[in-house]
Amino acid sequence: EVQLVESGGGLVQPGGSLRLSCAASGFTFGNYGMKWVRQAPGKGPEWVSSISSQSGSKYYAHSVKGRFTISRDNTRNTLYLQMTNLKPEDTAVYYCATRDGREYRGQGTQVTVTS
Repeated sequence: EVQLVESGGGLVQPGGSLRLSCAASGFTFGNYGMKWVRQAPGKGPEWVSSISSQSGSKYYAHSVKGRFTISRDNTRNTLYLQMTNLKPEDTAVYYCATRDGREYRGQGTQVTVTS
């Protein structure tokens, strides 16, 4: 059974940083591309960033490029999202996800950026 468990969210002031983690199990993590998606209150899901299975390719939404860094550790079956210079508009529930015919997503971790 595919399981994705996000952690690392919290309350942070504008300009602050957070590092999200996503622990994966139930599949061969190193064989799959992964992504982060976020959903702000009252809005639809927004793709944030993607990384290929061996970290050779990384992609970012324009809104986070230069501030967020995606990475993964295939030896630990873990995906990361380092977020810096956070803005109030980054407030959302952040999910990690992968696809194998259908999309699998974790339960999410809340990130709140407010002064």
